[in-house]
Amino acid sequence: MLIDSHTHIDMREFDADRKRVLQRAREAGVAAVIDIGIDIASSEAAIALAEKHSDVFATVGIHPHDASKVTEADIARLEVLARHPRVVAVGETGLDFYRNRSPKESQVEAFKCQLELASKSGLPVVIHSRNASDEVFDILSEWVAGRKIESRPVGVLHCFSGDAELGRKYIDMGFLIAFDGPVTYPKSLAAGVANDIPLDKMLIETDCPFLTPQAHRGKRNEPAYVSYVAAKIAEVKGVSAESVAEVTSANAIRLFRLPIKQGVGS
Repeated sequence: MLIDSHTHIDMREFDADRKRVLQRAREAGVAAVIDIGIDIASSEAAIALAEKHSDVFATVGIHPHDASKVTEADIARLEVLARHPRVVAVGETGLDFYRNRSPKESQVEAFKCQLELASKSGLPVVIHSRNASDEVFDILSEWVAGRKIESRPVGVLHCFSGDAELGRKYIDMGFLIAFDGPVTYPKSLAAGVANDIPLDKMLIETDCPFLTPQAHRGKRNEPAYVSYVAAKIAEVKGVSAESVAEVTSANAIRLFRLPIKQGVGS
């Protein structure tokens, strides 16, 4: 059993064949996909998909690219959406100082608002961090310090691009570390980092339609291809792909509180 912990199957790239994409995922052993909200519209679309498909779950959030557009009404709407029974996390939220499509101050404010929402709702967070490692770490350190101690993980660092030392610091804070297509790229450093991250602290994802694994690079990514991520991690760790699938699925079930029994599809 595989779980794709980060997808964007609500995007227009899947409008022509979304049902077939989901069916291919099921045939590839993917028991669940998490559709990630990046603004109000996509958060609502993710929920709509989750209502239609028992193996799709939603998150609600506003991506740092759109932080400058966030209004009080948007945050209020997210709070309402977060109460939906098919919503399993807040995010994708965080900081992106690579493209800087929103001013840094706006990104920080939107990030902190969504962390507060996660605390209020009791949901984990899905974190985006690009060229903002120090700032994201400092904000999350403060946030975690203010939360009550939990037995389950508090969130996930999506598409992790830091080194193993940073990954271990996040693990100590209660986060999981997620790897996707870049772990399969010949010149990527992600495989080495994945080798140093404990399997029981790891998630696998596609971030589809983006970051397609090497075997299909240049084409649209989709949830079925999460198997390539699992296979590469198995290779670098010297374990079976089945073990990677089993452990990362258990991690996702625990983080998102998915109503899935280990070894049983939806």
